[in-house]
Amino acid sequence: MAGRRHGIATACLSGLLEDKLAAAAAAGFDGVEIFVPDLLGSPEPPEDIARRCADLGLVIDLYQPIRDVEALPPDAFAASLRRVEHAFDVMERLGTSTALICSSVDPRAIDDDDLAAEQLAEVAARAADRGLRIAYEALAWGRHVNTWDHSWRIVSLADHPALGLCVDSFHLYARGGDPSGLRSVPADKLFFCQLADAPRLDMDVLPWSRHHRLFPGQGDFDLTALVGHLDAAGYDGPWSLEVFNDVFRQADPGPAAVDARRSLLGLEESLAGSAGPVVDGTAFVELAVDPGTSAEVTDALAAFGFARTGEHRSKAVSLWEAGGARVVVRDALPDAGSVPAAVAALAVRTPDPEALARRGVELLAPRVPLPHAGDEAELRAVAAPDGTLLFCCPERPDPGRDDFWPGDFRPTGARPGTGVEGVDHVALSPPFDLVAEAELFLRTVVGLAPVGEPTDIVAPFGLVRGRLFASSGADPVRVVLSSSLVRRGGWAPGVPAPQSVAFAVPDVLAASRAALDAGLDLLDVGPNYYADLAARGVADADVLAEHRVLVDVDPTGAQYRHVVTPVLGGRVFLEAVQRVDDYAGFGAADAPVRMAAHRRARR
Repeated sequence: MAGRRHGIATACLSGLLEDKLAAAAAAGFDGVEIFVPDLLGSPEPPEDIARRCADLGLVIDLYQPIRDVEALPPDAFAASLRRVEHAFDVMERLGTSTALICSSVDPRAIDDDDLAAEQLAEVAARAADRGLRIAYEALAWGRHVNTWDHSWRIVSLADHPALGLCVDSFHLYARGGDPSGLRSVPADKLFFCQLADAPRLDMDVLPWSRHHRLFPGQGDFDLTALVGHLDAAGYDGPWSLEVFNDVFRQADPGPAAVDARRSLLGLEESLAGSAGPVVDGTAFVELAVDPGTSAEVTDALAAFGFARTGEHRSKAVSLWEAGGARVVVRDALPDAGSVPAAVAALAVRTPDPEALARRGVELLAPRVPLPHAGDEAELRAVAAPDGTLLFCCPERPDPGRDDFWPGDFRPTGARPGTGVEGVDHVALSPPFDLVAEAELFLRTVVGLAPVGEPTDIVAPFGLVRGRLFASSGADPVRVVLSSSLVRRGGWAPGVPAPQSVAFAVPDVLAASRAALDAGLDLLDVGPNYYADLAARGVADADVLAEHRVLVDVDPTGAQYRHVVTPVLGGRVFLEAVQRVDDYAGFGAADAPVRMAAHRRARR
């Protein structure tokens, strides 16, 4: 894929035109599409915009869109030609040679392919006279032309060298199009490629397009297949992003542009058939806690069977172990603000830690230097978009390696606890406007894949959307992302971005008994929940109530049995989880009950 050019439409990003151009250049894009409203809102003449782009190392790939041009009555077409000639004037001043004309939505448009082709041929001839060309795109809501193959028929009828196709992935997939037919389009007629992903939604295509487009890898469209067919046809132009999305258009353009380019790098990798990163289980989870919360957190760990097995030789960090699970507890940094406890890092096992860290950097995740003494482990880490660290650890800690992190801890003499098999999952709650960014990081950098569909949870304080991501293999790394669809106000519970760490146990009843005997006040959801469990056929509902065990039963009868601590330090809670009969979810069905109980406990 060497030499692939990456572009982005200014419509994708927030801010003034100069903000958008600076963000695109900083993220490493090669070119931009200038969106007409962005140019109209700029006081700079087109020549100055062109110079700004050149100074930033950006090529202006496209000027777009020119609307409602073709298949019009003579007087309306004459008016459209005046608009087109003005657009050509602007393009010459911008120094770009390609304009996007999208299929007409004008109510006066006539359903006549021959007329559309004739008028587009005239526009293309005028463009050619100036050394310009026209990329014709079928809008999914076009009045008469709304599929890519229909637009290709019209381009073929027009038969002008300055007229070709713009293939837009959203418009193609939103209409259920088959991209394989693109292989038969001559390469010299494939003028431009615009890429956008999206979730599969049952709604009108216009609001779907305006509000729900995503960057590649964040939705459900098979963009790998689409660009593969374009490659096979000989398309050699840029992959350019055109994404309309309420969140992205309000987000800081710098991080949004980085996320956008990461999506194209991930798409390149998928087209190349790369297997992606290999992660083989969770090495440890790091919790950052302030001194006032430390005892609360460590007492809960001890009640779940963990033992403090080590103290770091040079830092205020302790190691807690139980079975195959390890938790590192460190002092919260002074800049942690008012959050007294948080998941600070997730450490994954991988055959080649340096390769995974380097991959993260290649996918635009900043590498984080980790100061250490000369005789301490040299760990590799990159930062996720929310600042959480991803540690890249060896599959099998070996004292002979320079990244043998367990060797940094002086043994306390305590033996690791029992009754815990490992870390089942970590749950994080990024703000809703950063969820897509977090999902893309998990997919591309860590190699996790979504498990099932997003789940809407009717929580006590509004709708919460959650989704589980997991690696493959016998010991999967699992991360749940949950977020409130609307930011919380003063009435909402004061838990900023709640997080949890869930430990896999072979017997949740035994884990509950041990925790209760140790004095841990496990969350109690009340009798109504267990009466409903019994009514739904859960045979041991009385026993579950006694042990404060919550249960989610999937359609196959598989169960997710778990006990939950109160919120520790105002943000983090712990769980002990038993998956029965290959249950694959994350307990979303009983989340509203758990959330209500957490709220009452905080009162």
